[in-house]
Amino acid sequence: MRLSTVILPVHRWSEGQQTWRRAEELGFHTAYTYDHLSWRTFRDGPWFGTVPTLTAAATVTTRLRLGTLVTSPNFRHPVPLAKDLMSLDDISGGRITLGVGAGGNGFDAVVLGQEPWTPRERADRFAEFVPLLDRLLTNPSVSHEGTHYSAQEARNIPGCVQRPRLPFAVAATGPRGMELAARHGQAWVTTGDPKIFETGTPADSRAAIAEQIERLGKACADLGRDSREMDKVLLTGFTPDRSAPLDSVDAFVDFAGRHLDLGITEIVIHWPIPDTEFAADPAVFERIAVEAPDQLRSR
Repeated sequence: MRLSTVILPVHRWSEGQQTWRRAEELGFHTAYTYDHLSWRTFRDGPWFGTVPTLTAAATVTTRLRLGTLVTSPNFRHPVPLAKDLMSLDDISGGRITLGVGAGGNGFDAVVLGQEPWTPRERADRFAEFVPLLDRLLTNPSVSHEGTHYSAQEARNIPGCVQRPRLPFAVAATGPRGMELAARHGQAWVTTGDPKIFETGTPADSRAAIAEQIERLGKACADLGRDSREMDKVLLTGFTPDRSAPLDSVDAFVDFAGRHLDLGITEIVIHWPIPDTEFAADPAVFERIAVEAPDQLRSR
């Protein structure tokens, strides 16, 4: 099992760069950041841009993979996004993963002045967004005339360092999203089942994730693909256990081991931010980063 982290872009780079360096020193597989213009309880505080942050992170690290968790169509268009991603992949020397999802309601959904999209419209846009982005990152020139997006001889030369393109980690739970993950994803991302976040138990959550993995397997089988070749990523902090797995190394190993048994191959934990929902003891967090992977490998 891989252990990764999410570093929210809430610090000026003079301070924030130390966190990205430390993530590499601690041996995390990937350090992701959220691709939002702002986010929930952080809306009225500092929040920096995703692409510049990842660009800067690429220049102060050498081994750590970097990525978004997740990018969505809420304020992104595939054509300029593809150019940014190709450039990030080049600057990082082929260390970028694109986490991509359909998005949801909230600040990002209306900041450009549009009316909030219905769940159906979000799914429709996502179903066009991902395949077009795939084409843009795989081909030197792409033209497309769709329902929601257009491209006229959009150039992406010389293409990604990673071939045929940088990997997609597709966040999905519904049937259309699962099909997109199965068709275009090198990885699949879940946060668990949001319907049981408040009232469910950890056992309920694991059962829901197991059922999601089963549906992903069926979506892959329908396309003639073996789902075992896909990484399965759990972004923590949104299951009924909330922050409990970060209480101690033993608590995390138990949590991670139970999800490893379900088929999860990568667990992502939030870098601690004091006085927020992602508060945690930094010393325990660092011990988890260093000690937990070895303990999980020996299970």
